[in-house]
Amino acid sequence: MTNSYAPSRQQEPRNRTAAPSLSDPVRHPSGAAAPVLTKRAFLLVLMTLLVPGSAQIVAGNRRLGRTALRVTLTVWSLAILAAVLLVVSRPTLINMITGPVTSLLLVIGLAALAIGWAALFLNTLRLIRPVLLTPRVRPAVVVALVLAMVLSSGSLGYAAYLLNVSRDAIGNIFSNGPTIEPSEGRYNFLMMGGDAGADRTGRRPDSLSVISVDAKTGKTAIISVPRNLQNAQFSEGSPMRKLYPDGYNCGDECLINAINTEVTNEHQDLYPGVADPGAQATMEAVSGTLGIKVQAYVLVDMEGFSKLIDAMGGIRIKAGGWVPLSGPTVDEANGIHGMPIGWIRAGEQTLDGYHALWYGRSREFVDDYARIQRQQCVQQAMLKQLDPATLLAKFEDIAKAGTKVVESNVSAGQLGSFVDLAMKAKGQEMSRLTIGPPDFDASFSTTPDFDKIHQKVDALLGPAPAAGAADDGIRPQDAAPGPLSAAGGVPRTPPGTQHGTQPAESTADFTPVTTTPDGEPITVEMLNQFKRNGDEQSIRDLVATNGQCAPL
Repeated sequence: MTNSYAPSRQQEPRNRTAAPSLSDPVRHPSGAAAPVLTKRAFLLVLMTLLVPGSAQIVAGNRRLGRTALRVTLTVWSLAILAAVLLVVSRPTLINMITGPVTSLLLVIGLAALAIGWAALFLNTLRLIRPVLLTPRVRPAVVVALVLAMVLSSGSLGYAAYLLNVSRDAIGNIFSNGPTIEPSEGRYNFLMMGGDAGADRTGRRPDSLSVISVDAKTGKTAIISVPRNLQNAQFSEGSPMRKLYPDGYNCGDECLINAINTEVTNEHQDLYPGVADPGAQATMEAVSGTLGIKVQAYVLVDMEGFSKLIDAMGGIRIKAGGWVPLSGPTVDEANGIHGMPIGWIRAGEQTLDGYHALWYGRSREFVDDYARIQRQQCVQQAMLKQLDPATLLAKFEDIAKAGTKVVESNVSAGQLGSFVDLAMKAKGQEMSRLTIGPPDFDASFSTTPDFDKIHQKVDALLGPAPAAGAADDGIRPQDAAPGPLSAAGGVPRTPPGTQHGTQPAESTADFTPVTTTPDGEPITVEMLNQFKRNGDEQSIRDLVATNGQCAPL
């Protein structure tokens, strides 16, 4: 009895071990039915897509699967941590992504994950063993695997590429200097526009504007300073204040945009260790003139500005009047140009980089103040329309165009805070002020009253007054009376509107001038015919409202 049962006890464990192993279609597909093999193939592809390493654990090399699964769980943990930071401390997360060391590690990590995930898909294809599938199913399985690989591994690889592009752009644009602190709760950035090139030494900025951002809310204001402002005041502590204690008052040639040239050519020794003494001195002059502390500057090459707008897909504006693309200058003394090479029509339209650049720079038939209003409008349109969808869709082109910014002393280490503020600013009203028409008389830039400038700036940047509170004492009649300025026909702010504090959006309530006073449509041929006849005044009358502009 005992001997007769002994062989069966020895054989039973072997059968229990071998039978389940050989009959498992996931790990041993040979001999399984065709429908089972099809389901198995798609299941393995899906497992590799959703939980990398899981397919290897159930159907292949378990050691490889466990290693891949550990990496997967680690990446998931880091992703959860990033999501928490996004909610709790968004600037910290952005600084980590944009920092030179951490971004390099991210690029390497993303590239390694992309390669490893692709290797897992190839291993999964081997585990599927396509030769066991029916001929009709094989292509579908292969296509599904390739699509899953592109979706996962390809996305990681592309993310690594874009992050590397952003690293290069950030390194080219921003400095490695110390971070800056808000002044009276605001960050103030000086934007200077000019033409770059081999002869950039001593370049005079073509436009000057301060973008002031509330450090907590992101609420933004733009203050434009005319390039022909005289007697600019240098801030306390500026080396140039010792040379010009009463302001930059060396005569009619001492305009604020000439400071860059003078300091670059004659006074670099006053700014030892400063990368761009001319830009630094100009920033100090704008600070003293406006009565605020401007902490950083960005010097923009106009050609790069044009390429940036092209990369964005253009900007959408509502133009109040026709703007010429001026021909070559034929009378320097009187600012007379030859026949315009084109015109930008009044009304709603989308401008590419070339036309946006002309729109912001043209001043023929009007004065600098109409141009300043258009420049403000272009800046507002860019800030308004550079939304996350546009940024993601055109990231590479925008990043490459951004490297055309000549220089900035903004610290790359503080980029996260400023990006976070920009995101907060989206959708908020943007206020603006011009140190000239429509907020001051046209002659104000020649004999500026700095106390009045400081009052206006304080009213613009200070907290909103409570209902019924007294105003700042500055009335619209501070500017010259009448609907048009004396020089160039720049449209005034409508009577009763508070100057210098009105949001940009409210200025959209104007009707573009598209007809003559007689009701005849204004056309390119009409304007050009006036030019051929030498009738400059008729053109001035018809384009007098081209300073009106609103972003769409």
